[in-house]
Amino acid sequence: MNPQLLALFTAIAWGVGGFFEKKGLHLGNLSPQMGITIRTAVALIILGAVSFPQWKTVTQAGPKPLLMMVLGGGILAGSVGMLCFYAAIKGAPLGRVMPIAFTSPLFGALMGILFGGEPLTWKTALGMLLTIGGIVTLTIG
Repeated sequence: MNPQLLALFTAIAWGVGGFFEKKGLHLGNLSPQMGITIRTAVALIILGAVSFPQWKTVTQAGPKPLLMMVLGGGILAGSVGMLCFYAAIKGAPLGRVMPIAFTSPLFGALMGILFGGEPLTWKTALGMLLTIGGIVTLTIG
C-alpha cells in the first residue's frame, strides 16, 4: 500500500482515537496513567496476535536493534510520550493539544537530518517551517 496513504490512515486513527480517549478519560474520571494502561493493554493483545508469525525474527535481530526499539519505542514514544499526551488531553482542549503533540514529524525529520544522514532539501525545510507556523497559528490566543 502507498506509504502516504498509510500515513493518512495513521493520522485519521490517531486523531479520531484521541477524541475517544479524551472522552473516556473524562466520562470515567480516569487518570492519564490508567488511560494509557488500558490503551496499551488492548494494543498489546491485538499487536501480539498480528505479529505472531514474525516472533521468531526477534532472536535474529541482535541486541543493538532491540535496544533501539526498547529505548525509542518502549521508553520514549510508548511510555514517556504517551503519558505526557494523556495528561495533556485530560487537561486541555484537543484543538490545543493535538496540533502540538503531532509535531512529532518535525522532530523525526530533524533527527533524520542531524543524525540519520538524510538530506535537508528545500521541501523539507519549507514543510518544517509550515509545521511550526501552523502550530503557532492554532495554539496562540
